[in-house]
Amino acid sequence: MAAVAIHQFAECITCHAWSPDQSMIAFCPNNHEVHIYKFFTDKWEKLHVLSKMVSGIDWSKSSNKIVTVSHDRNSYVWTQEGSDWVPTLVILKLNRAALCVQWSPKENKFAVGSGAKSVCICYYEQENNWWISKVIRKKHESSVTSLAWHPNNIYLATSSTDGKCRVFSTFIKGVDTRGSKSSTSTDSKFGEQIAQLDLSSTWVFGVRWSPSGKTLAYAGHNSMIYFIDEVESSPVAQNLALRDLPLRDVLFVSERTLIGVGFDCNPMIFAADDTGLWTFIRFLDERKAAPSASKASQLSEALGKLYGQSKQGTSSDTVEPSKPRGGAHENCITCIVPLRKGSDGSIKRFSTSGLDGKIVVWDLENHVSIAK
Repeated sequence: MAAVAIHQFAECITCHAWSPDQSMIAFCPNNHEVHIYKFFTDKWEKLHVLSKMVSGIDWSKSSNKIVTVSHDRNSYVWTQEGSDWVPTLVILKLNRAALCVQWSPKENKFAVGSGAKSVCICYYEQENNWWISKVIRKKHESSVTSLAWHPNNIYLATSSTDGKCRVFSTFIKGVDTRGSKSSTSTDSKFGEQIAQLDLSSTWVFGVRWSPSGKTLAYAGHNSMIYFIDEVESSPVAQNLALRDLPLRDVLFVSERTLIGVGFDCNPMIFAADDTGLWTFIRFLDERKAAPSASKASQLSEALGKLYGQSKQGTSSDTVEPSKPRGGAHENCITCIVPLRKGSDGSIKRFSTSGLDGKIVVWDLENHVSIAK
């Protein structure tokens, strides 16, 4: 079993984030509060309760700042001063709820997705001592559900309930610096759309870049996951149809391995072979399947495969067999956060939280090869 720790903090958890040294965790128990817990010797103790309605949270690794967004259209940057956390209001200029937030790799700005069909790029203005935002408008046709920063700190990928995934330039003069002459990311203007991926006919969630930024992945509510290479120049897409329930979030643990989480309550492992073909490998927290080889189950699996292939049509799409469910989580997993990297740069430990109120820590370090 890859789950090394299971913590029941609440009845339901909306989102969570860890402190830089991973000794503290902040989460929203599906209400108007953010709870911060610290681990002492052998147990977790509640240290702070930040009273703000929260729909998204992220904790910067270098500056030790917490950013939260909420349905009241506001965002706050929380700074620790002594034993207290002091909030600073961020001007978002939104007329609908803020839904998700993420710090950029360099932590000099953060992005906020909203129900106003727009994305706010927020940065600190030293002269006036406040956080302000520039808004990318009139690009999305519906709510922005998730965000992912490219390693270059300029490109931002978004997923939306309009079924599209988009990539934008967020270059801000005075905040970002011009790169090398061979780099094209700093040549584009703020808000310029680099790519629009129209691969799904349903809501899409959980967009994420690979460590190198060469591959982009996101999940559809139609139990599909999409992998796109060379997004900036000539995108090459692969669609992978699943027999199981839809995913809500994804995480690249290495350049060729991805973990997906969602309504199956169990992390799913995907891997790419030497040719770049992605396939579903297995559930991470896998149970032994009950012996069942009846004709009915065989027919059901065959019909499922036929349905998946006929819906997608192309030979690049594949349909995977059903896998047994169950494990550490008992309800939908909504959030996955990386925790520790190994010497090879791959993620060896990550955490998940879900609607069952649990935060589970998963360790891949001593786990049998996940690609088997």
